[in-house]
Amino acid sequence: MDILIHDLKDEEFQSFFSKAYNNVRIISDTGTIRRCIGCFGCWIKTPGKCVLKDGYGNMGELLSKSEKVTIISRCFYGSYSPFVKNVLDRSIPYLLPFFKIKNNETHHKRRYQNNIELDVHFYGENITAEEEETAKKLVKANCTNFYVKNYEISFSKSLEELSGKVNAI
Repeated sequence: MDILIHDLKDEEFQSFFSKAYNNVRIISDTGTIRRCIGCFGCWIKTPGKCVLKDGYGNMGELLSKSEKVTIISRCFYGSYSPFVKNVLDRSIPYLLPFFKIKNNETHHKRRYQNNIELDVHFYGENITAEEEETAKKLVKANCTNFYVKNYEISFSKSLEELSGKVNAI
């Protein structure tokens, strides 16, 4: 199973991404996602599953069953949109609460042994060079944290340009 996480409105998604996504779990903003509250419940009370009941509590399990994750996000100051950031925050149950040193940095240990591929597509009319550089560093750090084996990152000025890149996948 693959996962597609996006921050587009339904009309935008349908208009620009007409490709049939077979065997792809599409995660979009239903208006119900709650922010991670940092309670560690996903590690202690309900290991591997977020304690918040809003339809996004199984992100860790979904990632564990995924081979490829594609993210489509407006670039916000070199980061993901608030919705996409929320989804990634709520994916922390994918990892264990225990630590290990990796590349002279402290990281969480793996809960699952699958290897995810990640494609991140940022869009926005006025993405600066500094924002691109920040976004590249962020995605690379996310890959280290989530044990991603291969990743690609792209930047598009419009949804039209972006749709050509994503539909080509």
